[in-house]
Amino acid sequence: MRELPQGPTPPRNGGAVDIDLHLSRRAILTGAGALALLSAAGCSTSGDGGMPVLQLDNTVTGSVPPMRPAISVDKNITGADVMYAALTDNGFNVPEVPYLKVKPEFRRQIVVDTTGEAPGTIVVHLKERMLYLVQPGGDAIRYGVGIGKDGFRWSGRANIQYGREWPTWTPPPEMIQRKPELVKWQGGQPGGLTNPLGARALYIYQDGKDTGYRIHGSPEWWSIGQAMSSGCVRLINQDIIDLYSRVSKKNPVVVM
Repeated sequence: MRELPQGPTPPRNGGAVDIDLHLSRRAILTGAGALALLSAAGCSTSGDGGMPVLQLDNTVTGSVPPMRPAISVDKNITGADVMYAALTDNGFNVPEVPYLKVKPEFRRQIVVDTTGEAPGTIVVHLKERMLYLVQPGGDAIRYGVGIGKDGFRWSGRANIQYGREWPTWTPPPEMIQRKPELVKWQGGQPGGLTNPLGARALYIYQDGKDTGYRIHGSPEWWSIGQAMSSGCVRLINQDIIDLYSRVSKKNPVVVM
């Protein structure tokens, strides 16, 4: 009987031995390379099953800035359907506001403070038609406002001197001259649902003197975001009630 060759020389019928040897060598090299890569990537093998275990480093390095705390949670800033629902206040039935007709950005909400002012400061941004009440911790409560028409606006730094609930409104003489029908209120219009000052008013003083400007409510919710008042800053009645509850009546005011 003729002996088979004793070397790597393949038999004549297909070279199967050489292919097997070639593939085996490749598999070994590939496997070794994969293990090397896993090792270099911070992985190690488990002691019992031989499966790779990922070693994660959860350390936050100094190059990663800390995340800002989440926006505050406030029980009075919820869904618009709750914030602008009808309510009874001091005997007055304040109607609900059809909030879907109010642009979302003008609805009461908590935002990141960008004013740079101290907590407690009221900042009225005339161009944005926004009022910000700065909060501790980097937040602000934002309300949409209506502002004065051209020629009726005031800007500067002042303070809230005092506030009134359902205030009396007395039109100034120059307004009565422009609108003679207001003469009936020259002695003051009592507070109520049709009163132009709405449910609350905050009176702005500068250097101890009345500026004549107010931050107040308004039954005309559709005027929010508009420039149509005689210079005062107006809010939705539900919003001025909320703002009024948060101020000390001596808060600094910045109108810009």
